[in-house]
Amino acid sequence: MVRSSASDLAAGQTIEEHAHGWHQLIHASQGVLMVSTGGGSWVVPSSWAVWVPAGVRHRIRAAGAAKFRTVYVAPGVAPGLPESCAAITVSPLLRELILRVVALGMLDRRDSVETSIAWVLLDEIRHSPVPPFGLPEPRTEATRRAVDQVFSGGDTGLAAVAKEAGVSPRTLERRFLAETGMSLGRWRRRGAMLAAIERLAAGASVKAAAGAAGYATPSAFVAAFRAEFGETPGRYFAAD
Repeated sequence: MVRSSASDLAAGQTIEEHAHGWHQLIHASQGVLMVSTGGGSWVVPSSWAVWVPAGVRHRIRAAGAAKFRTVYVAPGVAPGLPESCAAITVSPLLRELILRVVALGMLDRRDSVETSIAWVLLDEIRHSPVPPFGLPEPRTEATRRAVDQVFSGGDTGLAAVAKEAGVSPRTLERRFLAETGMSLGRWRRRGAMLAAIERLAAGASVKAAAGAAGYATPSAFVAAFRAEFGETPGRYFAAD
């Protein structure tokens, strides 16, 4: 009902798009992983993990050297597990449970101790808080064209982006909000922050990450980072 796998990934190493027949909890016990699906993208330090339901295609990349730990859960084994991809907070207890399951390889339901570990693990997954740092993917052709324009390096003003998408600025803003739950401006800032986290995990300085994200000073970047994620870059990586 619960099994696991473990591997160490080199900086930049990618596990190409794939899917599993079991639910998957993706965790980096050290380092930072980038997890992408058709529905969103997440940057995952060791204080968080990403839940990927069975059958959902996903891609994983290591920003820097990372210890990749995964717990697989058989579909239907317990009610109340997330039905869609989501990030969850890894409490100290959940972290130790993940590492224990990885050490055991597979939990045997005939063993009372291992069965107890499984139920506590599943209960922790069900009740772990969701950190607000995913990047929802736009779903329609027009909004995807808008995203391509945002990251093209050309004119990224709202009028130019809307023109590339083939809609009016007001329509683009309305569609983007409906599809992602964010305004285009907020989505763009979140995307820049997630890219900055990847750079920091790969060893870039705060100054370099700030410049790449479009901030004039490191202090302005740190303030924006704290506003977005609730903590400074230093505390974000503190658990690694």
